[in-house]
Order: sequence, then structure tokens, then C-alpha cells
Amino acid sequence: MILLGSTKNLILHVTLSLTLTLLLSILKIPILFLHGLHTYIHPDDVNPNNSKSAGGLRAAIRRPGTSSDYPDPPRPKKKSKDNKFEFDENKAQIFRLKLNDAHLQSRPYFTHFRATFISIIVASFSLLLQQFLSLDKDSGVLANGTLVPLLLGLVCICRVLFLVARVSFEQSASKKSEKQVSVFVGVLGFLLGLMIVFEVVPHWVLDFEFGSLDVYGRFAVAALMAFIVGFLYMPAAKNARAFWLGTDQIRSNLSIIPCGWIGRMLLYANYLLLIFSSVVWITPFAELLVNKNMNGSKASNVIDAEELVGNVGMLRSDFDRSRIWCLLVLGILQMATLRPNLQIYLNEAVLSWYQRLHASKVPDLDFSRAKVFLHNHHLCLVALQFLAPSALVLLFLGLSQVDDNMVENFQVVCSLLPCSALVKEVALFLAWWVVFVWAFFTSASLALYRRGILYVS
Repeated sequence: MILLGSTKNLILHVTLSLTLTLLLSILKIPILFLHGLHTYIHPDDVNPNNSKSAGGLRAAIRRPGTSSDYPDPPRPKKKSKDNKFEFDENKAQIFRLKLNDAHLQSRPYFTHFRATFISIIVASFSLLLQQFLSLDKDSGVLANGTLVPLLLGLVCICRVLFLVARVSFEQSASKKSEKQVSVFVGVLGFLLGLMIVFEVVPHWVLDFEFGSLDVYGRFAVAALMAFIVGFLYMPAAKNARAFWLGTDQIRSNLSIIPCGWIGRMLLYANYLLLIFSSVVWITPFAELLVNKNMNGSKASNVIDAEELVGNVGMLRSDFDRSRIWCLLVLGILQMATLRPNLQIYLNEAVLSWYQRLHASKVPDLDFSRAKVFLHNHHLCLVALQFLAPSALVLLFLGLSQVDDNMVENFQVVCSLLPCSALVKEVALFLAWWVVFVWAFFTSASLALYRRGILYVS
């Protein structure tokens, strides 16, 4: 523990926030997550002999048997009387481009992604610093510095939720049917939220309690749950497609589509931890890992196999800490998979081009050309969608670890909701709720892909 005066805590929080903001901005850390990604360009027509017109770009997939960067144009074929259409291979070429700073700055929502990423890191480290400071409970939340991480965390959460809602209404970023399904699942999320916060769902199902919340507080929590469900549906669907393509579940035999072995390991680890972190808060699963009869020592009696539940496992206090650690590691791991997910999202456009190219003798490439453009154009928008779940998990989890006694002196918050419920139960529950919603939509989408009901095109 670090023993600091009350005023020094405030100075330390402010200094850390300003230093991190300057360092992340000067070193361009948010851009590193996007810099060097391979995007693709599908022009209307290309003259392979003119290298100036190609701008030095390199074709991602070339005709078989050509070893040069720009292969010779195919020889003109004689048109027969039966064939009225002649396919021009020059109009089917696709080029790969490595993104740099200039390219990224021209993408929509680039400034929002950069500012949001910086604010997430600053708020997370401020909440982390709060855990290592010795606080004076009599000095108040402003003097002891507790107000800084609280405001940073709350403002950053509101910012992330607002941006996720904003990008969900982008006209060309998603289909109309996806928006309609998003609204529908949001309504269902509100109804399920009411059942949970009003404890229609019993305590033996979910390991959360909302007894300290009043009626208005419970409706507010249910509305926030519905907001999270509705606006995480489309990002979760993209996450499922990224996992499906990144791990090569379609067996496309195209080396350009899936990610490398490091990326696959990250995707598998992220998904497995996502499922585990979502079920350990469900009481029947939690009881399998908690030993209720262990009072600081191991049980000495031999028990039957039917009596294992509640008699094997770890202490309740150790289990609660392990669940929090799972949420923390999951949030960091989701942020680490941001770059592989974005690369797979860009590679998805190549798969669409390849499918259209081999669909018929005279392929219609207008759809693939539009998809390549949209995936290239909306890169930063999708980056915000992939970043949102990890940010919400880390921020809600950080707020849940703030000392209750410190927040009770914050009269603005305590006038709205009971402070202990706001900081401990509600924040921790919302962190788990983001994980549960993300796991449910991802798993449901993967099941539909496996059954052939959904497919990537």
C-alpha cells in the first residue's frame, strides 16, 4: 500500500491522466492497432502494363502461372457466335494495400476511435491506481482523489455507449434487417432485465442481488441492460463472423482469409474464456466450484460422487476473486484480439470477391466491388464496435472495485441511487451482463453458421 496524503492522491490522479493522454497521443498508440493492416481495392478496370496507373499496388491474388508482380494481359479470345459476352479479367483484379497514417485519417470515425481508445486507457489506469492508494475517509472524494476515477469511468462509459449507438444507425454500415433485429432483441432485453432486477428470476439462478435498489433504480438498470443488448447485437454478429473465418471453419483453402496461428490462439482463448466467464456467475455452475463445507481447511470425510456438489472446490472468497480476475483477463484479451478481428473483417471482402468471381462464366462483380469498398471505408467504425465490449467490461469492473465508503460522500450520485448498490452490485452485474450478452450472441451465430442457416457471402 502507498501511504499518501489526501491532496497528494488528487495530484497523483491528475498527473497520471495527463501523462497517459500525452504519451498515447504523441506515440500514436491507438494508430498502432490499425497501422499495417492489409485492406483491399477492387477497381472498375486496371491496365496491368501501366504501373503508374496501379500506383505501385500489388495484386492480392494473381492468375496462376504468373510470377511477376503485374502479369501480362490475357490474349484476346475470338468471340464465337454462341457467346455474346466476353469476360474481361482486367476488371476482376483486386489489389492489396497496407494501411498507413494517411489512409487511416481519411476513414470515418477515425478521430472518434483515437479519442475513445485514449480515454479508455486513461480511465482504466486511473481506476487501477485507486486500488493501490491509501485513502483518508474523512477528507471527501475530491481531496482524496476518488472523484477523478469515478468521473473518468462514468464519462468514458457514456461515451462508448453513445458511439456504439451512433454507429449502429449508420445507413451503409449494416442492413435494415440487422437494425430491426437489434431493436427486437433490445425489447426482449428490457423484459428480461425487468425479470432479473425485480427478482422474478430467483437467486438460485443468478448470483446477484438487487435488494438495495428502489423501483426507479431497477427500471434504470433494466433500461441500460436493454441498451446493451440492442446495440451489441451487430458487433457480436461481426465477432462471430471473424471467429468463423479466422479459424477457417469454412475450409476455404485460401491462405489469405484466415489469420495466423497466433491470431487463432487468441481467438480460441478469447472465446473459451468468454464462455467460462459468463457461466461462473450462474448459481448452478458456481456451486460446482465452491466448497461450502471448507472452513479454512480441507474436509476429511470421504463422500460419494452424488455429494460432490458443494463439497469440492475452493473457498467462497477465493472463488469470488477468481471470477473478478476472469473478467479482467477477458477484457484485456478482447482488446488484444482487436487487430486480428479487424484484419479478418477486411479479408472477408476478399472471400466475397472470390465467390463472385467463380459463381459463373461471366461473373457480376458489382456486389463484391461494393463490399470491398464498404469494408475498407468503415474500418474505424467496426474498430469501435469491436472495442466497445472490452471497454465496458474493464470500466464497469473498475467502478465495482471503488470503496463504498468513499462514494457515500459523493452526494450527487447517492441522491440518485444507493451508493453500495451502484458501485458494487450494479457495476459488477453490468460487467457480467456485457460478457453474457456477447457470449450468447456469438455462440448463437456460430451455431447458425454450423447448421448452414447463416453463411458468409
